[in-house]
Amino acid sequence: MNIQATELYGRIRAEIEDISLIDTHEHLMSEGTRLDQRIDLFYWFSHYASSDLVSAGMSERTLEELRDPDRPLSERWAEFAPIWRETRTTGYGRALLLAARDLFDIDDINESTYRGLSDKIGASNHSGWYEYVLKERSNIALAILDPLEDFDPTPLEEIKRRFFAPVIRVDDFVVPCNRVELRALEGRVGLSIHSLDDLLKAVDVAFERAVAADVIGVKVGLAYSRPLAFEKVAKADAERVFNQLSRYPSAFGDVTQQPPVSWEEAKPLQDYLMHQVVRRAIEYHLPIQIHTGLQAGNGNFLANSNPLHLVNLLVEYPEARFDLFHAGYPYQGRMATLGKNFPNAYVDLCWVHVISPWVARQTLHEWIETVPANKIFAFGGDYIFVEGAYAHSRMARDNVARVLAEKVETGYLAEDEAVGLAHKLLRENAARFFRIPVTSSRSSQREETP
Repeated sequence: MNIQATELYGRIRAEIEDISLIDTHEHLMSEGTRLDQRIDLFYWFSHYASSDLVSAGMSERTLEELRDPDRPLSERWAEFAPIWRETRTTGYGRALLLAARDLFDIDDINESTYRGLSDKIGASNHSGWYEYVLKERSNIALAILDPLEDFDPTPLEEIKRRFFAPVIRVDDFVVPCNRVELRALEGRVGLSIHSLDDLLKAVDVAFERAVAADVIGVKVGLAYSRPLAFEKVAKADAERVFNQLSRYPSAFGDVTQQPPVSWEEAKPLQDYLMHQVVRRAIEYHLPIQIHTGLQAGNGNFLANSNPLHLVNLLVEYPEARFDLFHAGYPYQGRMATLGKNFPNAYVDLCWVHVISPWVARQTLHEWIETVPANKIFAFGGDYIFVEGAYAHSRMARDNVARVLAEKVETGYLAEDEAVGLAHKLLRENAARFFRIPVTSSRSSQREETP
């Protein structure tokens, strides 16, 4: 039976349509930063779908050249089209097709439509586009923003709070391996760093400034560079590592050609610093978002991001609150065990609906049956361009409605239970977790001032 053709699905989907989402994770640039750019169709291939292009055989150089707006669009399409035929069927590809259809009235991305779509994308680069896409079309009450400084230099204080609530990313404070990286931290906080105590003071300053700027949480993306296992380390052991690494001016060693500090040598310091970050998050009552599972891009070390590496932190800090990202995909069953066993572990489907809509549905089915209902977050867009966030929100609403309708159809849930659960999964759980004072429906969204 096609559950989406049933009246039951229609009722649940209509209820879900009215929910103003709390989006647990985005990287969206500010609208002002976007306005400073020249954008066209290949702006959409700056994130996620670009990884599929490379996986299907496109070179990194060709991918970079696709994004050059000074090159004729027809030349770029000719290079792109053969690989697009192989990647349009992935979740990333489906998201772009959905955005083209819904936001620009273009039913497909092909030889006949690419010019018109590209023109419309370029014409959308005007003030008010974020209001239209995020509020009117996506019905997102508020998105938790992980700002990437290299991508968008907008200061925390200038982030538009109508759309976003920012978090502070702390990776740079945890993983220094040489003097150059310490100097960069000095520039960030305005302090000299000559000792481990100085480095801890820099962490304090970063947190104080972030809290003054009303950040809503802490983000840890360290799985891209190291395993998520953070052992408990004595300060004296961490200090010995600091004293060693601070001797070297760069990752390539000092003038006497002594070898730099390796990751293995730096690990005790990094582990110690991660524990210090968690303690400061507890002190400031900030939840901690941690990347687990699949890593963006190509050729990463997936085993680094197994969520089970985090068990010692969950045990050590019961007073902390951890938002564990991306369902840990492909470790989503292991993620379920964390959400089920640890009161401080919350499980998040951010990114997953566009990785694989089917996996998102299967995971949500499992989580509903294993994890307490107040600990599941069903949507985080995780895009750098706003049209992607829109498409992801549509896919997430559809998936949640489909799963809940199936749960009712099989007798696992009553229909009123399913409707109540939809509000928890898409809004209420995240609002409570991040202490966001918002109400429930689209009709009330215009009056909210998060």
